Amino acid sequence: MTKTGKKIDLDQIDLEKMSEMTTENPGLISFPHTVGGAMIKPEDKGRIKGRAVAAMHEQTEMQVKQIYKQMQLLAEQAKAIQERVEVSERIYMAKMSFEPLIGKTYHLYEREDGTDLLSLIGPTEWGRSKPFKQFISSVKLLADHTWEVLTSEPDSSE
Repeated sequence: MTKTGKKIDLDQIDLEKMSEMTTENPGLISFPHTVGGAMIKPEDKGRIKGRAVAAMHEQTEMQVKQIYKQMQLLAEQAKAIQERVEVSERIYMAKMSFEPLIGKTYHLYEREDGTDLLSLIGPTEWGRSKPFKQFISSVKLLADHTWEVLTSEPDSSE
């Protein structure tokens, strides 16, 4: 007795259904199409999102720190400008018997009566007679007509 293989009944094969399970370009399908094909696992979306969120937080924290440093610098610059305005107002209220020139250095003193005096003469150039109570600062007139403080009165507590 010879064994014969199982006969295939071609009438029972649904060729349309089988054609849906095949492709002309097997490299483009998202699953292995042969037994020896590479195994394709779906990614853990939670882990991917978690890493993305962590990276996003790190990046935005770095950017916020950078903006904070810039804000500190701007605040320091604004404070310096405010100090120049305050000094400038005091100088413009002081007595001066000349027209100050931009870029030149002058000296601000407080007189015995409490008023201020802007002078061309520095604190070490007066000699024995000093027509002021105290030296306040040496200043330079800037192009915007504010004054830059070059040196200030030495601290009397030293």
